[in-house]
Amino acid sequence: MEPIRILIVDDQRLMREGLRTLLELEDDLVIAAEAEDGQAALEQYEASQPDVVLMDVRMPRLDGVEATRRLRQRWSEARVIILTTFDDDAYVFDGLRAGALGYLLKDVSGQELADAVRKVAAGGALIGSSVARKVLAEFSRLAEPVQPAIERLPIPLSEREHEILRLLALGASNRQIASQLFLAEGTVKNYISTILDKLGVQDRTQAALRARELGLLKPG
Repeated sequence: MEPIRILIVDDQRLMREGLRTLLELEDDLVIAAEAEDGQAALEQYEASQPDVVLMDVRMPRLDGVEATRRLRQRWSEARVIILTTFDDDAYVFDGLRAGALGYLLKDVSGQELADAVRKVAAGGALIGSSVARKVLAEFSRLAEPVQPAIERLPIPLSEREHEILRLLALGASNRQIASQLFLAEGTVKNYISTILDKLGVQDRTQAALRARELGLLKPG
């Protein structure tokens, strides 16, 4: 298999070097390029075409949220993980709305970071557990849409699909969902594919955001 190529974007040189050192301990990960701010990230992405971008949030010239938005507008296939020391709600939601497929705090372990890169490179999405709780809390706090969700989906979700969607929005893996609902992992995977199709989205993060817009996530 070809190694996963990563673009590291952070305005602190020491942080970039630290991330490079951690990730290059893994045989299947290589650093394709580095950038010191969001504008440089756009240039380096075009030049190196990495598989995954690790994007800091607070940077000069162009911050990580706006850089993510521009990356996704120009290269829809761009896979971005937002990485920050700031456990800030605004960055969580702005980053996901901009098209990030993952959001992690910088205090994760090297193994957690490597696993996150692999997951996103393989087409998945992720939200750190502490961030996932905030996302669901925000979904529950925001007002429900006036129009009932059942009228806005061409094909409504089944009761089981609602259960799986809520666990998905909490950041549960397929294995965790399968264990909690006493289903086979392959069955959960099939359910999630159906849910994505019904919601008209491409990945789990977009599914959670779309579900909130439709009023499909209720407080547990």
